[in-house]
Amino acid sequence: MLAYVGFIIAYRLYGTFLSERIFKLDPNYKTPAHEFQDGMDFVPTKKEVLFGHHFTSIAGAAPIVGPAIAVIWGWVPALLWVVFGSIFMGAVHDFGSLVLSARHQGRSVSDITGDLIGTRARTLFLLLTMFALLIVIAVFGLVIAILFTTYPQSVLPIWIEIPIAIAIGHYIYKKSGNPTIAGLVAIVLMYVFVVIGVYFPIEIPAFIGGNIIYTWVVILLVYAYIASVLPVWVLLQPRDYINSHQLFVGLGLMLLGLVVTHPPIVAPAVNMSLADAPEFMPFLFITIACGALSGFHSMAASGTTVKQLDKETDAKAIGFGAMLMEGALAVMAILAATAGFKSLGAWNAHYGSWAAASGLGAKVAAFVDGGASFVSGLGIPIEIATGILAVLVVSFAATTLDSATRIQRYIIAELAKDLNIKVLTKRHPATLVAVISAFILASINGGKGGLILWPLFGATNQLMAGLALLVVTVWLVKLKKPSYFTSIPMIFILFMTSWAMLINLKNFYASASWLLFTLSLLMVLLEIWVILEAIGAFNKAKAMPETEDIGS
Repeated sequence: MLAYVGFIIAYRLYGTFLSERIFKLDPNYKTPAHEFQDGMDFVPTKKEVLFGHHFTSIAGAAPIVGPAIAVIWGWVPALLWVVFGSIFMGAVHDFGSLVLSARHQGRSVSDITGDLIGTRARTLFLLLTMFALLIVIAVFGLVIAILFTTYPQSVLPIWIEIPIAIAIGHYIYKKSGNPTIAGLVAIVLMYVFVVIGVYFPIEIPAFIGGNIIYTWVVILLVYAYIASVLPVWVLLQPRDYINSHQLFVGLGLMLLGLVVTHPPIVAPAVNMSLADAPEFMPFLFITIACGALSGFHSMAASGTTVKQLDKETDAKAIGFGAMLMEGALAVMAILAATAGFKSLGAWNAHYGSWAAASGLGAKVAAFVDGGASFVSGLGIPIEIATGILAVLVVSFAATTLDSATRIQRYIIAELAKDLNIKVLTKRHPATLVAVISAFILASINGGKGGLILWPLFGATNQLMAGLALLVVTVWLVKLKKPSYFTSIPMIFILFMTSWAMLINLKNFYASASWLLFTLSLLMVLLEIWVILEAIGAFNKAKAMPETEDIGS
């Protein structure tokens, strides 16, 4: 509860300070959503609807899985990183990325790097972003496939959500309907189908490749393609709006269940005696990314979200506020993975080794089963409580899948423009490349191919967070504005990420994992290259005369 109070205070004080004193948000500033309005990607959107889209895009399953793994080192370190990381790093990173993009015509942070640091740094950042998104799309297709097979009761409500979302989008945009009423009706319908799904679980045959996981991955990638080429208001935005309501209801039920049942935290506060676990420092800050600080958020903020920002002043609630809400979800994941077990013995059986603790299925199950035990304390049948939590997790993962696909389309188009490959600047060809590349990666090992590169994702993601903070810092220095609130988190996360990447390099070399070793080495060199170019940009920015130019 103290963590949630801290988030509220931080939003009111620190968020307001950044909005009014540093970024000086202007309600009359013409945002890219209005400047380039096209009814497809650039669509001015009401704050509460865009909050739902942005929050569910950045959340996914990561703020559940990361904390649920990191509690193996103890719940205190995980909680401290989530709370203080969300406030002083993650929220600043997301907010800064959104405002930076809004002031630069809705372009991605990686694209803006060319203006602020240099064209070489821009190309490297774009390639890094494309690589990270490739892993996200392939792995999150696998995540949802595993969840569908583990929790077949989630299949019906997840797919029913699509026509509900389309109807909501039509109601809001074509009939000028009230979003609040639409959201309430949608969430009632969703929970009706959650209950139906519990009693009528769906398991499909393995009709593609004789593998149920591979079958689901292919279906999901086809869905991601369709969702990513539709106008954003048709499916992506209203579905995310519904999912945000799911979170509010789910968190509310779990919190109320915690108050009623008041379960003890059976896990140790600090637990450093783990023979097979990686070093607590720096890997805590890599293991928990979403929920504290994540580079993927800068992609979402400067990818889909900025193109829907109605008023610049909405950026505080959407950029800063949504990150704090994700921190609240990560806190609940920590509670579910510690107080959700009946005894220390049961917890030790689940977290007896790093190999057991880091398994995807085990971590999602820890959250779903632990959270369901809280909800069932309210008198809700345990099978329905489990269905509610399973649908919540799958909904968030699905949001990340198609948001990442849409953002990948933007990145491919930006690179294609540089290379003068005109066909790939178009919506459908760029999306095809995004989906087919992920399909090729996922096809290895029956849909699980993304896991080959997954060991690189944590460090890659945090490297992108550091580089995004670096770009925002250069921009603020150029404008002669205080930059300590971005430069300190930047230095911290780049140091921790570099430390982790060097350890990984050593481990990949020792295990003869040459693909991972080579890619990891390339990322280390890329980081050094961008930082060296940024130093030159800093020196030039400091030498420039003072300016109030809010753009480039």
